[in-house]
Amino acid sequence: MGVIEILKERGFIENMTHEDELFEYLKDEGASGYIGFDPTASSLHVGSLVPIMALAHMQKTGHRPIALVGGGTGLIGDPSGKTEMRQFITHEDVENNKTGIKNQLSRFIDFNDGKACLIDNAEWLTSLKYIDFLRDIGRYFSVNRMIKAESYKLRLDSEEGLSFIEFNYMLLQAYDFMKLAETHNCLLQMGGSDQWGNIVAGIDLIRRKQQKSAFGITFPLITTSSGAKMGKTASGAVWLDADRTSPYDYYQFWVNADDADVEKFLSLFTFLPLNEIKYVGNLDGSELNNAKAVLAFETTCLAHGNEEALKAFHAAASMFGKKTISEDLLPSSSIPRGQSETKDESVPYLDLDLDSLKEGIPVFKLFSMTGLTKSGSAARKLIEQGGAYVNNDRISSGDLMINARNLDENGEILLRAGKKRYYKIRVQ
Repeated sequence: MGVIEILKERGFIENMTHEDELFEYLKDEGASGYIGFDPTASSLHVGSLVPIMALAHMQKTGHRPIALVGGGTGLIGDPSGKTEMRQFITHEDVENNKTGIKNQLSRFIDFNDGKACLIDNAEWLTSLKYIDFLRDIGRYFSVNRMIKAESYKLRLDSEEGLSFIEFNYMLLQAYDFMKLAETHNCLLQMGGSDQWGNIVAGIDLIRRKQQKSAFGITFPLITTSSGAKMGKTASGAVWLDADRTSPYDYYQFWVNADDADVEKFLSLFTFLPLNEIKYVGNLDGSELNNAKAVLAFETTCLAHGNEEALKAFHAAASMFGKKTISEDLLPSSSIPRGQSETKDESVPYLDLDLDSLKEGIPVFKLFSMTGLTKSGSAARKLIEQGGAYVNNDRISSGDLMINARNLDENGEILLRAGKKRYYKIRVQ
């Protein structure tokens, strides 16, 4: 099965250009397709997984994926989907962030032996001569058409408006596409639905300048069944970097997916066969919860490796009870079958020395120190609402002093926020 059929069946494609010609372009192995990644942070987050998985599917079907890091365009900022101008970042920030992004992409894509490329558009954008660029590229762009693009509409209607520097972004992204077509024979660009106007502009520029046919695919905006944007939680973004979101917390994000999202998320964010995934739509109760465990295990394997996924799986069993995953549930998964062990080594923890507990620490401070809440005031609010627990006992006062008497037989104190967010205090 070709990559287009796979992406269609799994729910990746919202729109595409020149469908028949695109199928022809991808008919034989060795075609190239690219997606741009914004280097404004040292880590990508769960919201980037759809494009990452699309590139991985390209590679699995014999094509060459290209990850384009916007070292040049990132210095400007893409206005697409934004109501205000992005903060500028430095060249040093871009270099640091590129390293982190490549490390994360390497979990999903094999960059060895030219099987995939990571390219920085700063290679050609930072050396552009402005007058030459306007004469050679700018003359192909109509302002009337540009301001009708979805990527500009939101900003034009916002209070801040659209800056001139951002108005250039479409030209620069189109130029990127043209350069990749010229240097890597890459004739396919993919991206989010808000990138449609930019992608089409690149296709048109390649046709005019190089007399070649180029193609575009856009992905739908992935939301949860509640309508929330994918990857956003009450505590912030879910990062692919283990230092920002621990493998255990990453696992918990997926295992807490809404029942209605499990089949869709398995299709988009794992490589498990679709004929196995479709069976999940008929499940409920404990079997559906086991399917969520498979979803969490497989996604954590991809982002953090099998060892961390196993640690998270066993730690979850320690916190929430053992699971017995049947052999016929999503059988292609490598999740442990039979009754799970109960190791909790990957549950987040904070080490304190015993002296720090002698006089006691107000419980609201502990919740803030561990990151279970963003601040002390947020901790007090959680406690007032009845959502805070110490050693599985609900607490009612933020000023309750936690001391050595709260230690269990293992020398630990278990904090819980809500139903499923845990943190351990360990005393050494």
